[in-house]
Amino acid sequence: MKITIISVGKIKEKFYREAVNEYVKRLSKYCKLEIIEVQDEKTPDQCSETVEQMILSKEGDRILKYLRPDMFVYALAIKGKKLDSPAFAKEINKLGLEGKSSIAFLIGGSLGLHESVLNRADRQISFSDMTFPHQLMRVILTEQIYRCFRIIHSEPYHK
Repeated sequence: MKITIISVGKIKEKFYREAVNEYVKRLSKYCKLEIIEVQDEKTPDQCSETVEQMILSKEGDRILKYLRPDMFVYALAIKGKKLDSPAFAKEINKLGLEGKSSIAFLIGGSLGLHESVLNRADRQISFSDMTFPHQLMRVILTEQIYRCFRIIHSEPYHK
């Protein structure tokens, strides 16, 4: 299975990069993982709705150009469905059994994801009602993908 994480912005903090790299290394046993960083737009303080939509649109276009028709796409969105780890693992396993060999996860920037990106997604999921920085979200997502493969393979992992 090939998993692609497409994220707006780069990870600046070394400790976040190290955490993501650790999970990427662990995941190499289970899948091929690719992380694509698309350029983020500067968001001025107190910008108008029009400016926000322009920013979301530009970032969204950058994300969409990496999506292929054969990809099953998860958009990380605060209004998405919440899954516990076993349910997430079951869903990923089911996709594999159905022949979906390419899965993409999309992480937006500070404003989230543009409507066009949300519309392209096959599924919107949320990890919490709380808002997380997109750099930290990448750590959380890679850890949850790793956890899901451990569950799928009936391998122990701390609870």
